Amino acid sequence: MASYLRPRALSDALQALSLAPRVILAGGTDFYPARVGRPLDDDVLDITALPSLRAIETTNEGWRIPALCTWADLAGAELPPLFDGLKAAAREVGGVQVQNAGTLCGNLCNASPAADGIPNLLALDAEVELASLRGTRCVPIGAFVEGNRRTARNPDELVVAVRIGRRPAAARGVFRKLGARRYLVISIVMVAAVAEVADGRIASAAVAVGACSPVARRLPALEAALAGRPADAQLGDVVQPVHLADLTPIDDVRARAAYRADAALTLVRRALAGLAT
Repeated sequence: MASYLRPRALSDALQALSLAPRVILAGGTDFYPARVGRPLDDDVLDITALPSLRAIETTNEGWRIPALCTWADLAGAELPPLFDGLKAAAREVGGVQVQNAGTLCGNLCNASPAADGIPNLLALDAEVELASLRGTRCVPIGAFVEGNRRTARNPDELVVAVRIGRRPAAARGVFRKLGARRYLVISIVMVAAVAEVADGRIASAAVAVGACSPVARRLPALEAALAGRPADAQLGDVVQPVHLADLTPIDDVRARAAYRADAALTLVRRALAGLAT
């Protein structure tokens, strides 16, 4: 028979995971829709009663977004322009009900190729903080997501937060998403970009594309080509098809691969134009 636990202390949650693998429930916005029409026979660990995993923390090293921080929390948080892309994604995930319940860390652990949060976390060079009775470790976001619905989390580990390092005040982020309609839609293509600007030029840039590969991917060749360029409205003109050569879009019910490839090129250009000073 399936079991349900709702601990009120992090230590109790880690103890439960050490004894047996469980489905970890935070917002539940992916968990329940995926089980419509069949019995709920999973062993569940509901972490929603752990208050220590809710509030965003700011330190000298950067920011810590804990496991129970919802999309609505993120969208309403006072954060620097570096987070503008991530906050834009938060405002486009589902409807208001989903934003009030769903979490960034849940979106990450679900590891869908179309997860809206992951390209932003890649562009932000985020790290995933995992805890178990054995201790705590941090894994770069690019190593944490291993494939479609696959992550580097061990069965006895809990993702407790995402960590993002501090950047210069002039750093800014953008997010662009294409779907079949404006809201309540799974992404066809999405692009996140972060840039540090100095003296009107790009000092460094990070660009990530989602829904065009089994995992969201950075575009290192494009990032190198952007360095030193004027941060103006023509920045998007730098982007060429060769910069997106590592993407592997597929045909599915939402779009053909060729359409995705063309849309990705356009969205990358628009995202970079959005970084203009």
